Amino acid sequence: MAGAETRKAIPVLVLKEGTRRSYGTEALRNNILAATTLARMMKTSLGPRGLDKMLVDQFGDVVITNDGATILDEIDIVHPGAKFLAKLSKSQDIEVGDGTTTVVVLAGELLSKAEELLDNDIHPTKIIDGYLMALRKSLEILDSLAIKIDPNKKEEVLKVAKTCIASKTIAPYADHFASIAYEAVKTIRYEENGRLRIPLDEIKIEKKEGGSLTDTELIYGIVLDKEIVHHRMPRKVEDAKILLIAYPLELEKSEFADVHVFAGKTSIDALLRWEKEKLQEMAEKIIKTGANVVICQKGIDDIVQHYLAKNGILAVRRVKKSDMEKIAKATGAKIIQNEEFLSSDALGYANIVEERKVGDETMIFIRGCKNPRAVSILIRGGSKLTVEEAERNLKDLLHAVKNVMLDPRILPAGGAPEMAIAIKLREFAERELSGRQSIVVKAFADAIEAIPSTLIETAGLDPIEDLNRLRTYHAQAKHTYGVDVINGGLADMRELGYFDPFVVKKNAIESAVEAAVMLLRIDDIIAAKEAFELKKEETEAEERESEEEF
Repeated sequence: MAGAETRKAIPVLVLKEGTRRSYGTEALRNNILAATTLARMMKTSLGPRGLDKMLVDQFGDVVITNDGATILDEIDIVHPGAKFLAKLSKSQDIEVGDGTTTVVVLAGELLSKAEELLDNDIHPTKIIDGYLMALRKSLEILDSLAIKIDPNKKEEVLKVAKTCIASKTIAPYADHFASIAYEAVKTIRYEENGRLRIPLDEIKIEKKEGGSLTDTELIYGIVLDKEIVHHRMPRKVEDAKILLIAYPLELEKSEFADVHVFAGKTSIDALLRWEKEKLQEMAEKIIKTGANVVICQKGIDDIVQHYLAKNGILAVRRVKKSDMEKIAKATGAKIIQNEEFLSSDALGYANIVEERKVGDETMIFIRGCKNPRAVSILIRGGSKLTVEEAERNLKDLLHAVKNVMLDPRILPAGGAPEMAIAIKLREFAERELSGRQSIVVKAFADAIEAIPSTLIETAGLDPIEDLNRLRTYHAQAKHTYGVDVINGGLADMRELGYFDPFVVKKNAIESAVEAAVMLLRIDDIIAAKEAFELKKEETEAEERESEEEF
């Protein structure tokens, strides 16, 4: 040809076949849609009058709860944007034990407002900068609203704790549960290098169906879901000297198989005599320590049981390692890893160790420990669903008490801090900002106002009239006014005694902004072909090959 040569386009494969990709505005809006959808679903669970969700898994098991962390754990989220938001909000639960629903709802509102800003041709980078500026200002406002309390005054801490569970199953028994949580946290806290430590892992929670929620009790010691190993052993031991053994009180199979051990033994009788002597020797070493309670992490042979029972020793076997560690902290006992270290110095102490019937089952109670560094809470309730929900509520309570003890600052509840932030942010935007910065900060203020707005809706109040009334209160510098969801109206939260831990509110706002900013930064979603699709294609290919061979 006389002209330019015709060139064939060479295909370039960058991503693996089957990979799905969305980018630019499409990716951004997909993430926003997924996050706002999750937020709408969680929104109705916010606050003391928040509604419950019934979650049914693939096996038909049912969970009924309005706890944000539990809902996010149980539902199967597919979209990566929504999954990211769920993970970030669950980190809020791990960190401070509350506020997961607030994180999701607030992040959803921030992204919803961001979408409106995008429609007005405001670049994502400008939105992010404005949101981060608004966050810094919000934290300053929160600091100014914080009320310092004395964490050693039980009644002040209990106000915060009871507010935390106002929407929960155990709310009618708030005084009882809050008092238990306070005493449990107070017992296990300690100072290390000048810092207060509160390891909530040292509070053992056991659940048993039967009785009512008011039968829930705090034990200054440990409760074991076990029973005594031998019928002739005492069911109750006072002035208990407790020995904790981590090795098995029985002969391992390898010992029977060892030919050197049995050299010279010519009969089964001799072998049995040797076995009995070894086990009797094990028991005698334990008896010499002066222990009257033996708790073993492994098994206890029948012969050892017999000798222990004969000497009036109570024994429990196959106790979890974590429980052994808690017993050690509660009683002061040392966990013995080898019989060479058996001695009276390793014994722990408790006033009483007893076996008791709880409902239809037997449990071991270790009570009256000296300066226990670990305690137990036994939850009772009429059904499995009740005790499981009570356990989730109790964990929230424990976190609330811990948060106040570590950072003794509180904030008025009922959406009061969020409304104060919204009002002050708008004033800040009007006074000190201009152009797009002002627009973005005002959008942030509108988003954070969604918290009191949602509380008003879930309380059955007028979402327009009552929200405007609340704005008026805060415009008049009445920053402790919020939504009295319990009684239905607007009121001074400080007078009613409704408070939230400062650290929970602070972390919730920070996490929500972090989630929104991270999702706004994403402009490309590249998703690999799902594993089940690959497997299906491989199976189909194998079938085609087998048909061709045939």
